[in-house]
Amino acid sequence: MYRKPLILVMIVVILLAVVPLAHAITFGQPDGDGHPNVGAMIVEEPDGVKYLYCSGTLIAPDVFLTAAHCTAAAAAYGAGPHDAYVTFDPVWDENATLLRGTYDLNPNYGHDMHDLHDVAVIILDEPISDIEPAALPPAGLLADMKKDKELKGQQFVTVGYGTLRDDKTGGPHALGDYGERYFAEQTFLALKPYWLQISMNPSTGSGGTCYGDSGGPHFLGESNMVVSLTVTGDAWCRATDVTYRLDTDSARSYLSQFMTLP
Repeated sequence: MYRKPLILVMIVVILLAVVPLAHAITFGQPDGDGHPNVGAMIVEEPDGVKYLYCSGTLIAPDVFLTAAHCTAAAAAYGAGPHDAYVTFDPVWDENATLLRGTYDLNPNYGHDMHDLHDVAVIILDEPISDIEPAALPPAGLLADMKKDKELKGQQFVTVGYGTLRDDKTGGPHALGDYGERYFAEQTFLALKPYWLQISMNPSTGSGGTCYGDSGGPHFLGESNMVVSLTVTGDAWCRATDVTYRLDTDSARSYLSQFMTLP
């Protein structure tokens, strides 16, 4: 099962915070084994049912990167930190292999309207040896690329397990299934102090994310480097991705607690 957007719960839990939409891949293609280090965050709620909450990326043998609003939502629904699982199977269903872990609540999430600190991790019970973790960017990479005018026209690849869309017209009726790992190619729009904005407009040849893709990666071009993670975008998933940068001091300060950074 899949948890719908968690806006109301998040408003209650994190007062006055800007609440992101839990975002799926639009105008993309099945990923298969293309990005084996991208997985889905599965949470077992107190009713014993496991739900697909978000997407994410293996960034160290025992560290799974996702969004802070995903782990905060798990807590809001009553799931304990160790009620979290990750699957790296291309399709999440009853036959998927689930790897148990412990989710972390980023203590800074939601306290700063300019920098939501929307980054969190799940620490896996057992390290993974047969999947190569994704790389993280060095400090200030995107800012340096902007200064050197390297971002204009830059391509990104996003991957996730969320809601699918391949119809340019209409609103919610155009949103389809979820639970299969898809990818889409995107182009640069703008760089903000804590955010990377990327086009997901199909009219310009871009795809993007939608509900269920929150926490998923945005790779720099065809590389294995995750430079930002999915946080939010427009309601009907066909214009702009707003992603949280991983090259900032605040993101790196949080992640450095769990792994060695470049």
